Amino acid sequence: MSTFAVPGAELDVELSDEGGPAVVQLHGLTSSRSRDRVLDLDLGRGLSGSRLLRYDARGHGRSTGRPEPADYRWPSLADDLLRLLDHWFPGEQVHGVGPSMGTATLLHAALREPERFSGLTLLVPPTAWDTRVAKSQDYRAAAQLVEEQGVDAFLEAGRLAPVPPATAGLPDTVPDVPVSLLPALLRGAAASDLPPAEAIARIGTPAAILAWTEDPAHPLSTAEALQALLPSATLQVAGSRSDLDAWPAVLAANVAAH
Repeated sequence: MSTFAVPGAELDVELSDEGGPAVVQLHGLTSSRSRDRVLDLDLGRGLSGSRLLRYDARGHGRSTGRPEPADYRWPSLADDLLRLLDHWFPGEQVHGVGPSMGTATLLHAALREPERFSGLTLLVPPTAWDTRVAKSQDYRAAAQLVEEQGVDAFLEAGRLAPVPPATAGLPDTVPDVPVSLLPALLRGAAASDLPPAEAIARIGTPAAILAWTEDPAHPLSTAEALQALLPSATLQVAGSRSDLDAWPAVLAANVAAH
């Protein structure tokens, strides 16, 4: 493990080097690479014969950050990603994989530097465009809740969220972020959205979209829209834990294909 300096933060990074193609794995909002492992979203766990770069986004996990909402907007996180790729895989194409905020970060980065990515595996895309408005309001309200009533009130509210069938039985987890940064992270997410549809349609990188059902924070409508927009995208939908368990093999096949 090592750290990598970006403006306003030190990112905690690990590289599993088994030779072969370069892969970068991201995680979701308030998560980390260790928490995603518990949530069965560490698809790289089944990946061999690759150079797999995992890192905690700024303000998450073992990475540092500052209480500035703009730092956590998705275009800013894409800046961090591209800096990492320039350092670890200079001049190479990379396969990108990540859920939710990770998917959003990858799309912003791929729009900016499409030649950097050999393929994308996009997991549970978040709310976007029309559905982002209400979610942004939720994030702003959650930030205020943390400031006024503390993190326990935030966690209690989170327990009321629907549980997708694909994640049934997974252990309960808590946000892997410092409480002092949580409001800024939430406000950064509230100020974020996917790139405009017409811009996403210009991303020619091969993409596999993996979604699940019954999750308003990660609606199938976003996944279906991305499949329609991205020129060479496929979509698989998980309705059970067994479907979710198959996702690491999907990533391995995508890396091998691209």
